[in-house]
Amino acid sequence: MRLSDLLSELEAHYDKACADIEITDIVYDSRRVKGGCLFVCLTGGAADGHDFALSAQQKGAVAVVCQRQTECTLPQIKVPDTRRAMFELAAAWFGHPERKMRFIGVTGTNGKTSTVYYIKNILDNLGKKTGLIGTVANMIGNETLPSGATTPEPYELCSLLSKMADAKVEYCVMEVSSHSIVQKRVCGITFDVAVFTNLTQDHLDYHKTMDNYRKAKFKLFDNAKSAVINIDDETGRQFAEQVACKKYTYSTLYNSADFVAKDIKQKPSGVGFLAVTRGGIGRVSVSSLGTFTVYNALAAVGAVCALSVDFNDVLPAAASLECVPGRAQIISGSRPYTVMIDYAHTPDGLNNILSTVREIAGGRVITLFGCGGDRDRTKRPLMGQTAARLSDYVIVTSDNPRTEAPMDIINEILPGVKKCRTPFTVIENRRDAIRYAIDMARSGDIVLLAGKGHEKYQILNTGKIDFDEEKIALEIMEELDK
Repeated sequence: MRLSDLLSELEAHYDKACADIEITDIVYDSRRVKGGCLFVCLTGGAADGHDFALSAQQKGAVAVVCQRQTECTLPQIKVPDTRRAMFELAAAWFGHPERKMRFIGVTGTNGKTSTVYYIKNILDNLGKKTGLIGTVANMIGNETLPSGATTPEPYELCSLLSKMADAKVEYCVMEVSSHSIVQKRVCGITFDVAVFTNLTQDHLDYHKTMDNYRKAKFKLFDNAKSAVINIDDETGRQFAEQVACKKYTYSTLYNSADFVAKDIKQKPSGVGFLAVTRGGIGRVSVSSLGTFTVYNALAAVGAVCALSVDFNDVLPAAASLECVPGRAQIISGSRPYTVMIDYAHTPDGLNNILSTVREIAGGRVITLFGCGGDRDRTKRPLMGQTAARLSDYVIVTSDNPRTEAPMDIINEILPGVKKCRTPFTVIENRRDAIRYAIDMARSGDIVLLAGKGHEKYQILNTGKIDFDEEKIALEIMEELDK
């Protein structure tokens, strides 16, 4: 593609004598530069791309997009914001796939993954070709693709959207992380519906303050035609007052909301509720546990209705929603005890799943968890206290330690655990910890393996090792059955 064609819709200053340069690819990581590439100097991450422009030139880049002068001698395209430019360039490179489908974006601390799955589930049942972008996986219709990030960088995102467009996808439902909003990964997408689930402490290693975190989430509504907001959440109530676009609210507490969940019934097989809306009333069931599941399913119903789909059409499509991998997922089969895996990795997420487990447990609640390394340290004792408060026995282990020593993380969890009188043990090796937890389970007990959820790996130092928690737990149960 000619440079001038790539830049035709971009606010940029450059020497027009360079207009006919042929671009073979767009790259923002200097390690991936090849001959003919356009190198974009991204800012605001761990490193400043401007510092790598010379390296990009040496590897064969033919031009750079920058906010300031760089050391290289290549043609330099000056833009006000390289992150915003990255999306616009990627979109142009892939033929503007973001203009060929409708978008539903879901943000919030907890519930994003489940909500996007339920939305896709409903749209699929309505016969709509739907794509999904999220933490667990990316999907194009029934095809599943691996996910590298909750919300990909613009180049990867537009590449995926291009594949969706080629497959005639009508709707794309995506998780939108706070990082991606701040880093303008989705700045060129207009969301037909933006959903807000909740806000609790997380990602303060990045955002530094809860106020910054809150503001990041709110920015999603700047590019939205309509909003679906949880008003049982304090931040949600604030957002509902502040959004400029058309808004719909959902709740289990306020009858004034546009979508209200009533008559909630919990069973070991899942949860059901009565959805009360301005368009009608009907029963919704989900093969997953928890009041949080009710919120996520209700948000999904609201989001699809906000697309101007009649509730009477939505209701049968939402009558029986499927469990999301790694979210309150039961894997114990017909055994007298229950083993459940859940992605809960925040104090609030752990509180939500354990409160539900506590309600349905016929015996003890045995909780196994750890905390991620190189992430918000302040939540570690909070999660320890939450686990101890709502469990009969706690096993503290490793999660994704990354570059931290696992025992250092565990030692920051333990002060919270020790605030309660709940018995606990520390087993650093997660596989050994899972074996210990399952081996001690008796009839009626529920063993919760928290933190890993859908993940099929552990991050140790700077690399990943295979670690499929569902597979490991099943293997251990089979061994113990012998």
